[in-house]
Amino acid sequence: MSFAPSNPAEAEEQPSAAGKALAGFLLSGFLLAFLGAILPAWGCHRDPTDFVAVGNYFLCLAVGLAASFKLARFLMARRGASFLLVFACLLACASLIYLAMVPPPASAWWRAAGLLVLGAAAGLVNMALFHVLSRTYHSGAAAAVIRGGIWYGVGCLAATLVAMAASNGYYVATTLALMAAPPAVFAAIYFKSSYSAAAPDTDLTLRQALADFRSLGAVLFALLLFFQCGNEWSIAGWLPLYLILKVGLSPGGALLTLALYWLFLLAGRLGAIEILPRVRHGWLLLGSVVSALFGCSILYFAGGGFGAASGVFFLGAGFASIYPLVAEAIGRRFPYYHPGFFSGIFSLALMGGLLAPASLGYAAAATQSVRVVIGIPLFGTCMVTLLLLAIWLESKVTGR
Repeated sequence: MSFAPSNPAEAEEQPSAAGKALAGFLLSGFLLAFLGAILPAWGCHRDPTDFVAVGNYFLCLAVGLAASFKLARFLMARRGASFLLVFACLLACASLIYLAMVPPPASAWWRAAGLLVLGAAAGLVNMALFHVLSRTYHSGAAAAVIRGGIWYGVGCLAATLVAMAASNGYYVATTLALMAAPPAVFAAIYFKSSYSAAAPDTDLTLRQALADFRSLGAVLFALLLFFQCGNEWSIAGWLPLYLILKVGLSPGGALLTLALYWLFLLAGRLGAIEILPRVRHGWLLLGSVVSALFGCSILYFAGGGFGAASGVFFLGAGFASIYPLVAEAIGRRFPYYHPGFFSGIFSLALMGGLLAPASLGYAAAATQSVRVVIGIPLFGTCMVTLLLLAIWLESKVTGR
């Protein structure tokens, strides 16, 4: 294998290589779902007053993701996409091994440092994959994002199932050591493959960001991304702790419910592939938002396992199509947009949404109630509904 950049069309000319790249979103989901799934094993539910530490965990993960963007551009320009993929996988493996060495009762700051590196590794993986698959994205945005989302959901489900081992009596360190295996496997896969991709024009991205602030449509779409990204991250990160502390489920039961959430999300994305060609995307988007709103409401008032399972069913079905359809709509209105390039004003919206789980920790600490964990996504889903109506009105007025 050569790490040097090659023909930009190489990945698209080799279906097997492109398929391996698409499967890399499994690793992305595995890494990003890790924190929400491992919190019960770290005993965060035993001291519900220490929500600040949990907020710091999510903050470090988000900061690592943000810091990875410039590093990804640097490495890709000098060593190529293939090197970046292998490097990111090895970095993720190293960070998980490190986290296996600092479980409680070690200071929470040691784990926060490991999560900072893990976030950077996940960001590098995402950037490399989106660059490699950029042509696939531009040929069909919604379908490409949904297929990547299916692999992402499989990874999230896998991380949750592995984390359940820690809640069933296995040592936390042993569980984390097992979690370091998937990144190592993907590093070996990508070491034997070859990819290349061209980075976008950074100057154009900065100029476009300033121009977008003068466009009402861009601002509305950016707000929609902000709230939807925050909703999805908040539920995925805090659902187990919420179910343990507010609904009364055991750690194993809470993680099982989280696994159901990922399973319903995965099933929803599989169904969306069949539905997309047959249903108007606007109606599908509106129906998805209503389903997510209903699921949040059920979870907010849930008093047992059945209510929790019902809530995550509607949440998974609702969230499955929202982001892919929004990405497709933004791509039509703003052709320069690419989810892997983090272009223009939309990069600010996505990064703002990544901070939502951290803000939930600080809000829960301030209110001394974990119910805010569902209350804020419930509010965010209402905002998504209002923003969809505003975008529809704006499109009617402007003719877009």
